[in-house]
Amino acid sequence: MTFDLQTPGRPAPEDRPGCGPLAAPAISDRRPLRQQVFECVRAAGHIARADITRALEVSPGSVTQLTAELIAAGLLREVEERPREQGRGRPPVALEVVGAARYVIGMKLAEEHHIGVLCDLAGNIRAEAELPSADRRQSVAALADEAAALARALLDASGLGADQVCGYGVGLPGIVDFDAGIVRWSPLIDSRDAPLRDALADRLQTPVQIDNDANTYTLAELWFGVGRDIPDFAVITIEQGVGMGLVLNSRLFRGGKGQGMELGHTKVQLDGALCRCGQRGCLEAYLADYALAREAATALGRPPDAALSARALLSTLAEQARAGHGPARTIFRRAGRYLAIGLANVIQLFDPNLVILSGERLDYDYLYTTDLLAEMQSQTLSGESAPTRVEIHAWGSPVWARGAAALALSALTDQLFGDWAA
Repeated sequence: MTFDLQTPGRPAPEDRPGCGPLAAPAISDRRPLRQQVFECVRAAGHIARADITRALEVSPGSVTQLTAELIAAGLLREVEERPREQGRGRPPVALEVVGAARYVIGMKLAEEHHIGVLCDLAGNIRAEAELPSADRRQSVAALADEAAALARALLDASGLGADQVCGYGVGLPGIVDFDAGIVRWSPLIDSRDAPLRDALADRLQTPVQIDNDANTYTLAELWFGVGRDIPDFAVITIEQGVGMGLVLNSRLFRGGKGQGMELGHTKVQLDGALCRCGQRGCLEAYLADYALAREAATALGRPPDAALSARALLSTLAEQARAGHGPARTIFRRAGRYLAIGLANVIQLFDPNLVILSGERLDYDYLYTTDLLAEMQSQTLSGESAPTRVEIHAWGSPVWARGAAALALSALTDQLFGDWAA
């Protein structure tokens, strides 16, 4: 079994230029060829025309014509490419995306603080900002006000004007209907079926895409991380809640209504522990911050309303578990077994090439023990095939917002080339 523990706080891999999926889809591509050429350049960072021809399996004449149009439109530019071998002569010419041609903003809205990044068309971060949240459920209008304040902070940090931002991507916890732009349920919003996308678009006067935050984190892996080279992989996030993202054939899979992959709300125990969604027996009710804090209060002999945050309570519980405290160790051991069940179900259903674990709760040892992974493997019908690779990516919070920026970049790119074709 392959198992890699990354250093907590490690940023997204940036040793390779470019952004976007590098693994070619296994099915025919319906995007306009002009868009495919542009995205090929953006994924590579810089690339020669001959390499575009080989990558897309199209004629050199088509690439020459389309790249000339993209250069004239101000989306691509020519740069000198380092020669493969030292020698005389003019260095070969490559192409790269003009980052300053367009800008987008990505946001992760959360219960404790909101994080945002401003990115250019090439996917480079130009500014970062973080603001505290209301730390309670609130109206859609109030949440839109907080998002607008975060946008202003990003614009101030970048020196750009609001009219230079072409799109927003927003990730938040909860059940999000991506196609409709409606939040069916979220711990951040005090009502169900909230029309958050339209509210944000009205407030920001710019097109907005919203999605579940686990999906935006998965986009960060697909556009900037190890998922760039892997056509099929799953991401499990464990923080205040439990989320999941799934990439199939180098594309984010959301389900028929755009709100699938809610691993945290799959049932692992009939009539089990109460989940904050209102139902019982959800996986999240045994793994998330609030669930562990609920049990920690009992194990440590503290009343539920004690003046101690969930994070502080969990830190104390973890210290007690490492010191041999029986009830504390039992809580973590049980949580680990439920996580093993959840992972085994994901592997059995989708057979991904890679499973990535991420989130703040990766600080706790129970989430990356060999016993847990062995139990996960024992619950799958893998036979003699190679075990599924599992990695832990304990990255910092801006990665989530960068994935939301990828959501905005994807929508902006589709719009640019859709308008072009029209």
